[in-house]
Amino acid sequence: MSSGLPNREQAIELLRKNHCSPQVINHCIAVADLALETANKLHRNGHKINTELVEAGALLHDLGRSKNHTVDHAIVGAQIAQSIGLPDEVIRIIKRHVGAGITAEEAQWLGWPKDIYAPQTLEEKVVSYADKLIDQSKRIPIETEIERLQKENKSEAAERVRKLHEEITSLLGNKP
Repeated sequence: MSSGLPNREQAIELLRKNHCSPQVINHCIAVADLALETANKLHRNGHKINTELVEAGALLHDLGRSKNHTVDHAIVGAQIAQSIGLPDEVIRIIKRHVGAGITAEEAQWLGWPKDIYAPQTLEEKVVSYADKLIDQSKRIPIETEIERLQKENKSEAAERVRKLHEEITSLLGNKP
């Protein structure tokens, strides 16, 4: 692992070793492909972004789904990543990818340890955003994800997704 980051093959092998289902692995690969495409466009637009970190983080973002499929998979995945010695940057991507971020109040309500659960770095934001655009292993319009969250009475999460969409598309030089 160069710079401590697992490459694509190593990351996929970690998912397999931790008993992620083929569906979860295919989802992670689809998210990684989109996140890497986005990161490369951002890089070409002059933004400083670590594409190797984006790929590793995107491939491993759902590592916790090997144990559960609730929102807690972010915490579980971060714990697994920490236990196998993955770099802190990857652990933060795993911990911060859900719902375009979890507020301190939501984390407290969920019983999560006190921490930051909203994406902070550009790499974290790109992975979280790509995850919102991939349903299973197919790309969906961002509006579909926002509508789904609104129908589930998760209007705050829907608003965070909309804001993340606006931020990423403006950095890409597109209008949302």
